[in-house]
Amino acid sequence: MKMTKVLLVDDHTSVQEGTKYMIEQIVNMEVFTASSGEEALETIKNEMYDLYIFDLFLPNITGLDLAKYLIGKNPHAIVLIHTGFDIEPYYNNLIEAGVSGFISKSDSKDVFQASIKFALKGISLIPITLLRQLRRNETTAVNSNGSYLDISLTEKEKEVLYEVARGKTNAEISEDIKLSQRMVEKHISMVFGKLNVKSRVEAVTRAKELKLVPDKMLD
Repeated sequence: MKMTKVLLVDDHTSVQEGTKYMIEQIVNMEVFTASSGEEALETIKNEMYDLYIFDLFLPNITGLDLAKYLIGKNPHAIVLIHTGFDIEPYYNNLIEAGVSGFISKSDSKDVFQASIKFALKGISLIPITLLRQLRRNETTAVNSNGSYLDISLTEKEKEVLYEVARGKTNAEISEDIKLSQRMVEKHISMVFGKLNVKSRVEAVTRAKELKLVPDKMLD
């Protein structure tokens, strides 16, 4: 029987080894590994695999970067994002990149292995906790001529931006909206990236211009 070739990319040695072991316990799985985005990119350029599992937060070249490159080259590639962090702020970008699903690093071995088996059959297995996170109401940017732009902010990003506009520090925002400081920083980073700005003042001004939030909300 033909072996299923899997490329696993994770920069943490212990996680990589444990994950590789779990995958290899599935019948007919042959696992190849890379420890950085750069190494994975070179591998992807020269080899084809049946399944790709990327850690999201790789340094320099992220799992999202790899997914975009790979799926741009091979639209039928099956890519699973493997992460220990909240996926919500990155969900739209990952879906738009064409990923096939997500696996939490806190998942049990059974769930992890089932996710892989289902992905190879074209089915995404989504945990209920993630499914609930993805219940979202996004606001799309409106240009000065009234046309819609391909820019949107999630409810959480708008909430964080509102607190930023009020002059609060990341620590104060974390305390007020009951979100870890790390996640506050990630939301702010996402807002900066979406709005193509480099400062908090620019972010607030740009959000008003694009009608992503009501003017009165950021006054």
